[in-house]
Order: sequence, then structure tokens, then C-alpha cells
Amino acid sequence: MVKARGDNLTGDLLSWEPPKVAAGFEAGAIRGSRLSSQISQAVALALKSSPMSRAEIAAAMSAELGYQVSENMLANYASEGAEAHRITLERFIALIDVTGCTDLLGFVAERFGKVVIDTKYQALINVHLAEEAEAKIQRFKAAEKAKWGAI
Repeated sequence: MVKARGDNLTGDLLSWEPPKVAAGFEAGAIRGSRLSSQISQAVALALKSSPMSRAEIAAAMSAELGYQVSENMLANYASEGAEAHRITLERFIALIDVTGCTDLLGFVAERFGKVVIDTKYQALINVHLAEEAEAKIQRFKAAEKAKWGAI
């Protein structure tokens, strides 16, 4: 379909992309084979994606955790070269909470062949699974009826 001149109501159908439904970073955003490097890269991406400054993130994480988290600590967690400084699970969770970067959840889930989706999609998935089960039962029943008729 050709878009009429001056027509800003007709969308370009070829440029449509499905909405992102699973949490996770873009393909290729995290590279390398070492898990520690990948975690550092994921933390760095979360920090960069936040509209908050590192100082604000550190302060919010400190308030969330009840103990001091510094900007320097965040810099070390995001640095692949800071071998002695690894983010703990509780700080990782606080980072997700403070930044809202649920792509970090997707990063972890992908390692196990899983995806993280918004809970609003759970019922839709359950309906689909029920429909698949119903279809399997119908196929079983049809096969059994066919056997019965052949006797």
C-alpha cells in the first residue's frame, strides 16, 4: 500500500515490530564466555539504562538495603576488571528494584532456557496450555475410538 502524500494516519506496515513481551537485553548486548564478565556487563547496562545517576542509584539501594552502597561499589560491579568486587544477590535484587531494569531478570532466566514475562500474560499462556491439553485428549480419544471400531 502506497502512503498518500501528507497522510500521517496510515502507518508503515513494514516498519511494525511486535512489542517486547519478555525481559532481557538485546541479542549481542552481553558478550563473552565468562559469567563474571557477563554479570558486569549486565550491571553496566542496567546503570546506563536508568535515568537516575549512579549517586542516586547508590543512595536508593542504600535506603532499600539498610546499609551503605557507594557509587564506587556500583562502578566496581559494572567493571569487568574489578575481579575482587562481585555484586551479591541482595544487591542485584536491589539494583533491579531501584532501576526498574527487569532485563536483569531476563539475563538470569536465559541461562536456564527460561523467559521472564509480565504477569498479565500468565492467564493467556495457561489458556493456551489448556487448549493444547484438550487437543491431545481429543487425539487420544479419536485413536481409541478407531481401535474400538476395528475390533
